[in-house]
Amino acid sequence: MSLKGFSQNVIKQKTQDSTKIQLTESIAKLVIKDLIQGDGVKKELSLTLDKIKLFEQKVILMDSVVENLNSQINNFNGILTTKSSQLSLSQELSKKLQTDLKKQKLKNKITIGSGILGMVVVAIIMK
Repeated sequence: MSLKGFSQNVIKQKTQDSTKIQLTESIAKLVIKDLIQGDGVKKELSLTLDKIKLFEQKVILMDSVVENLNSQINNFNGILTTKSSQLSLSQELSKKLQTDLKKQKLKNKITIGSGILGMVVVAIIMK
C-alpha cells in the first residue's frame, strides 16, 4: 500500500520569518476544506443578495401596479357616479317632457275643439 502525502520543506534562514506556519496533513486538509466551503458560502451569499435585490424590485413594481389599479378603480367609480347622476337627470327630463307633451296635446285638443265650436257658432249665427 502506498499513500500520497506531502511535506513542507523547511529552510532555515538567517532571519526568522513569522509569516510561515507548518501544519500537519490533517489540519491542512481541514483548512482547505474550510476555505472551499467559505468560497461556496461567499458565492451563495452573493447570489442570495442578488435574489433579494430582484425581489425588492419586483415588490416595488407590484406596488406601483397595485397603486395604478386602485387609481383606475377610483376613476371607474367616479365615472359610474357621474353616469348614474346623468341617468337620473335624463329620466327626470324625460318625465317632464312627457307631462309637457300631455299638456300640449290637451291644449291642441282644446284649441281644435274651440275652433270647431267657434265655427259651429258662426255657422249657427250665419243661418
